[in-house]
Amino acid sequence: MKSYREVFGQLRREGRAAMIPFFVIGDPDCETSLGVVRAAVDAGADVLELGIAFSDPIADGPTIQKAGIRAMRAGMTVARALEFIGRVKAYKDVPIGLLMYYNLVYQYGVEQFCADAHAAGVNSILVADLSIDDADEVAGPARAAGLDTVFMVTPNTAEQRMARIAAATTGFVYTVSVLGVTGSRDELSGQVEGLVSRLKRLTDVPICVGFGISRPEHAVAVARAGADGVIIGSKVVSMIEQNIGDPGAMKEAISSFLGDVRAALGG
Repeated sequence: MKSYREVFGQLRREGRAAMIPFFVIGDPDCETSLGVVRAAVDAGADVLELGIAFSDPIADGPTIQKAGIRAMRAGMTVARALEFIGRVKAYKDVPIGLLMYYNLVYQYGVEQFCADAHAAGVNSILVADLSIDDADEVAGPARAAGLDTVFMVTPNTAEQRMARIAAATTGFVYTVSVLGVTGSRDELSGQVEGLVSRLKRLTDVPICVGFGISRPEHAVAVARAGADGVIIGSKVVSMIEQNIGDPGAMKEAISSFLGDVRAALGG
């Protein structure tokens, strides 16, 4: 299984930031979702960030909330999501990070979930509603299972707390570019460069920036700020919503957009 170390190491040698699209697994249904994710891989995704639908996704804005509802209505579960990941990895060995909520992990059983996720081909787990104060709930079991840990830093994270997060992270630091929930935004936050710079002084693990990135020029600005990866979620998820009922148009729109981002990043 290809590791983050391999991918980010290669990209650093190439002088390029990773393109990391985010999708909710099973949105709008399992087979369409699989086709969309494969299209993203074909468009040059270096890493995938995938979400497992949850009924109360407090970090997410309306676009991703609706994606989760569509996935759950189509029958997506944690077990089926892990099966889905196995099918993605069989298509191409691209690193996959899971972004999810603690109730799903807890109900499944933390140790069992981590073991099954690694067996399915997951590289890392980020539990959006689990703070660094409670990191031991998943960090130990994740590492024991062979998973990397990913934690979030926001613009108002204090320096001391940021250092704790950096020390606990083995995969990449998910750097939230703005205060608030996920969602496409017209303007990129002016806090990105300073935030990335602060993190670079604390850790050697990759720094990836998400929330609000919706244009190729946003991705370029984030890369120029020193980020190792650019995470794009709501923008591509909105393309699923806009093309419900037409999987071909859905894949074409996402492939075209991600192709433009990859080209802008120097792909």
